Amino acid sequence: MKKLISLSIFSLSMAFSLISAQKIKDGETLDVNGLSVTFNILNKESVTVGGKDFDRYKVSAKAVNNSQKSYNIRLSNAPQIVSNITLVELNCINATGSKLTSKKIDLKLKPQNVNVTYWAYTKDGKYQSFVIPIVTGYYFDNGDSVNDDAIFIVPKGETPDVTVRSLQ
Repeated sequence: MKKLISLSIFSLSMAFSLISAQKIKDGETLDVNGLSVTFNILNKESVTVGGKDFDRYKVSAKAVNNSQKSYNIRLSNAPQIVSNITLVELNCINATGSKLTSKKIDLKLKPQNVNVTYWAYTKDGKYQSFVIPIVTGYYFDNGDSVNDDAIFIVPKGETPDVTVRSLQ
């Protein structure tokens, strides 16, 4: 009985995640919660991996914030692990992931950097200033865009079967 309940909860959660994902094709732009997401195939070539033939695609994804809101995550002064900075996830369902290639593209918030100047002694004993950039938060304002590239390897004769879903 417990296995049946667990199985039904798992299948229900998988169904909801599939419902929220939308198919996207080459050159197509979709509106996902106010974000315009575009997917493009940049290059295609045939490769042989482990004696089998595959098609290797270089792809690009872009998201533009067309909503009337900005996304902001401010970091505190204590060490902090930030894990929810992905806005949109594009999954290639038929990608193999072989040869260190991708199965998905994550479009993330932009980092907000601040340059910090600190003073320290060098190996020569001189007191010198140094500047290092520090990430103080993440943002994605109205009208901003983020993009990323990836390489998908799919079975020979197939094109990337890509779905897009919002994680915000």
